[in-house]
Amino acid sequence: MELLKVLNERYATKKMNGAIVPQEKVEAIVEAARLAPTSSGLQPFKVIVITNKELKEKIVPIAFNQSQVADCSHLLVFAAWDNYTNERITQILDYTVAERGLPTGTMDEYKNRLLSIYGNRDAELNFIHAAHQSYIAFGLAIAAAGELKVDATPMEGFDAEALDKLLGLREQGLRSVTMLPLGYRDEANDWLVNLKKVRRPKEEFVSEIK
Repeated sequence: MELLKVLNERYATKKMNGAIVPQEKVEAIVEAARLAPTSSGLQPFKVIVITNKELKEKIVPIAFNQSQVADCSHLLVFAAWDNYTNERITQILDYTVAERGLPTGTMDEYKNRLLSIYGNRDAELNFIHAAHQSYIAFGLAIAAAGELKVDATPMEGFDAEALDKLLGLREQGLRSVTMLPLGYRDEANDWLVNLKKVRRPKEEFVSEIK
């Protein structure tokens, strides 16, 4: 299976060489994230693509001085909705109805059910749920990058509050969740590049119930 080969070969690149990733490859990686499954099809997050050198350099200290942030070609920031709102849910479901050519109001009953669930939950709990959805897209973007021979570094290690402030995310109703620098490895200076990939043995990772 080609995907397994890709996953075996990819690794979290620790040092990038600054080479530019072709735009069509970046677009394919972002498209893989866009096509990811999400709960109720709401896609409660955005992907922000950063290429501005000065901005990437400002993010380096926010990311605990991880050099990949500055040395990468494109920095993807996955930012989730800070809450599920009536307006957001209605907009997505109305768009779905229109795109499918269905009669107006087709999904109203389903919409009202979602509103009753999310509307009665704490905003922080709703953000956590939205963040979980963004991780699905994050994983598919990582796999897509590997398939396209683009190196990537999955990152949770950053000050989310500081990043939100720098990018003005809270004003957009968003909160940063993860970052994904895309680029190409600096083989001479990446300490991880030649080390064996290590994962828990299958018999410890998988439990079967028959």
